[in-house]
Amino acid sequence: MMRLRCKTREGTHLLQGLSDVSSVQELQERIAGVTGISGPTQRVMVGYPPASLDLSDGSATLRDLPIKSGDTLIVEEDKNKPTPASIHSFNDRTISKRPQIVRRVVPADNSCLFTSVYYVVEGGVYDPACAPEMRSLIGEIVASDPTNYSEAVLGKSNDEYCAWIRREDTWGGAIEVSILSKFYQCEICVVDTQTVRIDRFGEDAGYSRRVLLIYDGIHYDPLQRQFPDSDMPPMTIFSTSDDDALVQALELADDARRKRQFTDVNRFALRCMVCQKGLTGQSAARDHAKETGHTNFGEV
Repeated sequence: MMRLRCKTREGTHLLQGLSDVSSVQELQERIAGVTGISGPTQRVMVGYPPASLDLSDGSATLRDLPIKSGDTLIVEEDKNKPTPASIHSFNDRTISKRPQIVRRVVPADNSCLFTSVYYVVEGGVYDPACAPEMRSLIGEIVASDPTNYSEAVLGKSNDEYCAWIRREDTWGGAIEVSILSKFYQCEICVVDTQTVRIDRFGEDAGYSRRVLLIYDGIHYDPLQRQFPDSDMPPMTIFSTSDDDALVQALELADDARRKRQFTDVNRFALRCMVCQKGLTGQSAARDHAKETGHTNFGEV
């Protein structure tokens, strides 16, 4: 059996009951069943950047197509081709409305990093319930490699870290992004709105895929490419050769910086939710946690 996803502007669906010997016509029927888009009007794309599949031969099998189990198929309704008289105005619109990198806001619930990473690596699947599983995954990876994940790296013992990261009130950061980059075999770029820089995790690993997050000092959101005036769903996974995505992400971060949409982690006011002590900045919170074992902080 093949594990395929079908993604439209309305959401992402699983395509069940297909194997590599299923016909193209069966694929179109499954897509029509979950999207309501009839076979003759389906435009189905796969890969990064997306390339259209040739579905003209309904009797061909899926093994004849450049798809594999685990792929996400992007589906849109094929619009009528523009008439010659409309080409000029169409081009004028597309010049002014090119695809844009935008922020997709997720809840600030201590697990925003995990929700954001899951959203982008899964091609735009929003599932806040993914956090416990991702925390557990990170804990298992760290526990299996105490040499590379030592106290010097983690800031606490391996055992302490593994228990800590599984708690729902702890925040993820650079260590967790690095681990998830290796696990998902993709470059994770984190755009910082305070410094307008990009931290690229997995940059030297030779990955072909890249995903983007934006970080304001305490909160992560996923970034995606939207296509104005198109039925194409947002894109969350990019080629590592797609420098235009990075440029637009930096432009978005710079705009947020100018609007002061960031938190200075060295100066923001915190309160320990265990003992109610007031603290200033990330360093003070870290020291307090080491001294007391308290790790539940709230911004005030």
